[in-house]
Amino acid sequence: MSGDGRRRVRAVVLSDTHIRTGGRRRLPGPVVEALADADVVLHAGDVLDADVLDALAESAPVHAVLGNNDDGLVGRLPERLEVTLAGVKVGMVHDSGSAKGREARMRRWFPDADVVVFGHSHIPWDAPGEDGQWLFNPGSPTDRRPQPNHTFGLLEFEEGQLVDHRIVVAD
Repeated sequence: MSGDGRRRVRAVVLSDTHIRTGGRRRLPGPVVEALADADVVLHAGDVLDADVLDALAESAPVHAVLGNNDDGLVGRLPERLEVTLAGVKVGMVHDSGSAKGREARMRRWFPDADVVVFGHSHIPWDAPGEDGQWLFNPGSPTDRRPQPNHTFGLLEFEEGQLVDHRIVVAD
């Protein structure tokens, strides 16, 4: 069970939003819609602005890690974080390093995590890691770079299991 007593937890997973207060960049409609049904928000870094975290927290509790562009959030966000959602241990980090060796590295960094959420590359990733660990990068809902679409993620946990994991197109 999660810390709030619920058996099923729906997480909206974001990374690399790169939103500044007063800037032109905004979360796309599909993300805003998903946030309305979220039990928790996981943000894998490059938030850029504390106001964005505060706005996300209006939808659901937020767990976030420090990204390489989060200079103003040093001291507010950790570089790595581990949380338990509905009995599932989730590790979070912004930069998982090179794709080569990622599975073993994530297992070393988060030896007890069932799922590891990461960002930085803007490349969506939803795949098994090492020894049953699941690796998940939601991509970016606002800065797709060479990817064909803006994306975010949905994870659902229930009774100690990851029961759903999806990359969602945000365009």
